[in-house]
This record gives sequence, C-alpha cells and structure tokens, in this order.
Amino acid sequence: MAETRKASRFIVPVAVAGVAAATIGLVPALAASGDPDLPEITAQQLIEKIAASDTQTLSGTFRISTDLGLPLEGLTSGLGGLAGGMGGGAGGSSSADPSEKLTELVSGSHTLRIAADGPERQRLTLLDGSDEYSLIHNGDDVWAYDSKSKEVFHEKAPADADAPGAHEGPKGKELPGTPKQLADEVLKAAGDTTSITVDGTAKVAGRDAYQLVIKPKQAGSTVASVKIAVDAANGTPLKFTLNSVEGGKPVVDAGFTKIDFSKPAASDFTFKVPEGAKVTEGAAEKAAEEAEGAKGNPFGDELPGGLGEAFGLGAGTGKDGVNVIGEGWTTIARLDTGAPAPKTDEAPKEVQGLLDSLGDKVDGEFGSGTVFKTKIVNALLTDDGKVYVGAVTKDALVNAANADK
Repeated sequence: MAETRKASRFIVPVAVAGVAAATIGLVPALAASGDPDLPEITAQQLIEKIAASDTQTLSGTFRISTDLGLPLEGLTSGLGGLAGGMGGGAGGSSSADPSEKLTELVSGSHTLRIAADGPERQRLTLLDGSDEYSLIHNGDDVWAYDSKSKEVFHEKAPADADAPGAHEGPKGKELPGTPKQLADEVLKAAGDTTSITVDGTAKVAGRDAYQLVIKPKQAGSTVASVKIAVDAANGTPLKFTLNSVEGGKPVVDAGFTKIDFSKPAASDFTFKVPEGAKVTEGAAEKAAEEAEGAKGNPFGDELPGGLGEAFGLGAGTGKDGVNVIGEGWTTIARLDTGAPAPKTDEAPKEVQGLLDSLGDKVDGEFGSGTVFKTKIVNALLTDDGKVYVGAVTKDALVNAANADK
C-alpha cells in the first residue's frame, strides 16, 4: 500500500502534467525578473516540476486566512436556530472529532503546525491561543486531541483503503486549507477554459519560489485568479491564494511561514491519552451516521477548480439527482428538491435574520427565488424548489435558471 501511495497527498499525480499539456491553454510566459532571481521557466515546465515532486517528509508552520464574504452578524444570530435542523451539535459527538473541529478553518485566520513522514505518519496541530488541537495519524491509528475540552477522538484507519495522506483526517476526508491540497484541486480541474502563466518569483518561508497564476477565461465566474507559489528546488506548493472578482481580501490565503524538508522525529507521531481525558471511538459515530443515512449536499463536487471538495462540500443527490449545466469555471449544479422552498416569513426570527443577511430576492422567466451569496460560491433557490449553485455570479445563476425553464 505504501508503494501505491508513494506520491501521497503531498504530490500532484504525474498524470496532471500530461493532462495539462494536452488540454490547458498554456501561455508560455517566462518568469519575470524579481527577488529571488531564478532561471526562466514556462508554465508547462513548472506544472511538470510540481508533478515530478516527491516530497515525503516535512515539518513547519503555516497560516490560513479565509474570507468568504459572509455577514458574520447574520450568521451569529441565525446559526443557533439552524444548528438543530441541520444536525449540528448532536448529542454524544466529541469536540475532538476532526469532521467538526476543522470546520473552524473555513473562516478567520489560523496558525497550524504540521509534520509528515510519508503516507503513514502525519501530525497537524491547530493553535488557538493557549489551547491546541492535534490530529495524529500513525500507521493504523488516527488520534485527535482537544486540549480545551480534554477530549480525545480515536479511529482505526480502514484496512481496505489508502492510509490517510498528510492532510487527511479519518474517513478519508482531507483537511482543508493546506497549500498542496488546494493546489491539487485547482490543477485537477484545469482545461481549455483556463489560462495558466508564470508571474515572477517570490520568497516564501525562506524558500525561493515561482508564482504560478491560474485564471478563468470565461466570463461569469466569481474566481478572479488562483496564485500558487511553487518551491523552485523541489516543486512543492508553498502558498495558495484564491482571489474573488469582488476584490478585497483573498478568499483563501494559505501559506507556510516556516518549512523544513528533513525527516521529523518519530516522537512527533506518538500519542498517549492524557489522564482523565474522555475518549470517543470514531467507529461508534460512523455507525450512527450510517443509520441516519447520507443526506447529500446540493453543492456537490462539480464546482469548477475542485472548489466543492476544497471547501468540504460532498456530492449530493436530491429527488432527481444533480444535473450539471455548463463547463469549466462557470459550471452550475442543478438540484430539484421536489418541494417548494419554505416561506421565510414563516420561519423563526433567528432563521429569518440569517436568510435575509445572506440572500437577495431575484425574479426572471423561471419565476422568483433567492440568491444566497459568498465571495466565491453562490446558490439560487427558486420558490418552486430548484437549486442552482456554482462559483458563478448572481446573473449567471439567474440566466441558467431562465434557460432551464
């Protein structure tokens, strides 16, 4: 299994280089002069360098900042009312469960420490003031510990599945936000709707790096650009920046501030349950989830640039399943819920506040509905129960609904 996982989650599959060369509108731009002064390189050569990278060991610190453009006041007032209906805060869940704890990374700024020694041993620590949250994968075991609540989460890595990669948690779910994982998602989706160039050089975590810039060629996308700083020596992505057409702060800005590619100490991956800590076994929670049944997610995995997976949005199926409209960066997923949208004026006050803060009322040939918006992913919920969602503008959603009438 280790042989088949040699590339692990730190490495872009070599196939990416071949696909990119064949399908991307690669612009043979040369790295501009700058600091540091590096040899010129084309975009295709840089992608091939990423694909050929074989980074297996590293340790370091990185920062991730996310700004989805959500109105925090509306969210604060409404999330409490929505939590029960969405299954949040279910009794018996552990505060150390990675599937819950790591959702913190989708907002605000966070500092993390990471260590990796191949596909079998990884450790990630989320720092929050004096408190720490650690996720450790060592062979067959995945451990998570929340120092604030003194709770421990434990799960056995599936025997018939690949071991979790350096940025993965239990159940095969990747930890969001690392430069490498985000870079992989964008490169996997690259096609002839994408422009890729090299735009100068940079110094990241003390390392010389090239700047790979990815931009949609299509109008209507909410993505302005993706910039990936690539280590000039070994091809490892060091920094990932996702910018919205709305401007302002990047939607995602994740990068190493310190990095060392030498092998970490074996002790970094050992874990001993602290005395008095409560331990929750993941198998029990998994059984409960299976009994409840998969609910699906209307956002799906069809979002351009792998954004659905990058932001933790799983594939979803409704009454008639998810249909895909368009291609590339303007792909829109359509879901028919089979039921009229609930009237917000009949909802609890807390829910009304949340919906009003997120949504814009729209009308068109399709009828009427509400567009729920962030700086990247937008969704149109029509009054007759259809959902259109993608990394596209409000107008693009309305046009898709009109054409789909």
